Amino acid sequence: MTAPEGRGIGNREETAPFGAHTDSFRILHVSTGNVCRSPITERLTRHALADRLGDPLWGGLIVESAGTWGHEGAPMEANAETVLADFGADASGFVGRELLDEHVIMADLVLTATRDHRAQVISMGHSAGLRTFTLKEFTRLVRAIDPATLPPLEDGVVARARALVRAAAALRGWLLAPTAEADEVFDPYGAPLPFFRSIGDEIHEALDPVVTALTGVAARA
Repeated sequence: MTAPEGRGIGNREETAPFGAHTDSFRILHVSTGNVCRSPITERLTRHALADRLGDPLWGGLIVESAGTWGHEGAPMEANAETVLADFGADASGFVGRELLDEHVIMADLVLTATRDHRAQVISMGHSAGLRTFTLKEFTRLVRAIDPATLPPLEDGVVARARALVRAAAALRGWLLAPTAEADEVFDPYGAPLPFFRSIGDEIHEALDPVVTALTGVAARA
């Protein structure tokens, strides 16, 4: 399996089961229909990585998305495209996907919109539990990790990313959410543009410390 056209950040074409390769790191964003939240998160992640690293093909990072009830082959919702445009991110070439076993098998990090999505991914098996988080959960855990404990960027962003996931998984039982809703990104499907924009702001805010931790580079002022 290769990353579909326009779906990945990275320079690796071949794929293999989780842990079999060390030259790439695959991030999978998951929501319900793969037309609103996960496309926004996928493309904002790519945009932030390109901002930090300068070259979107640098470092072996691959960013994709899928939906637990994904609209296979569907375009992104128009309001989601508008949100991405607000941030200067590229919405072109997006195609919706239904979440498949192979997507979970290939992923080094799965970030979901809600706890229910996380539970669905973990229920698929493939030893996904230690590398599957809600986006906001992962952000909370990442904020608690001392960057000095992670491999330096000179060792490669893939090594740093793998260490970050291990550290976050180790903290999961110790750093709980303040409320049940704190780890959720609510579904804007069918909502007016202002609500889409509020969700986009939530996602952008959650992604910023994650991308900084992954790359070791802060966002440009």
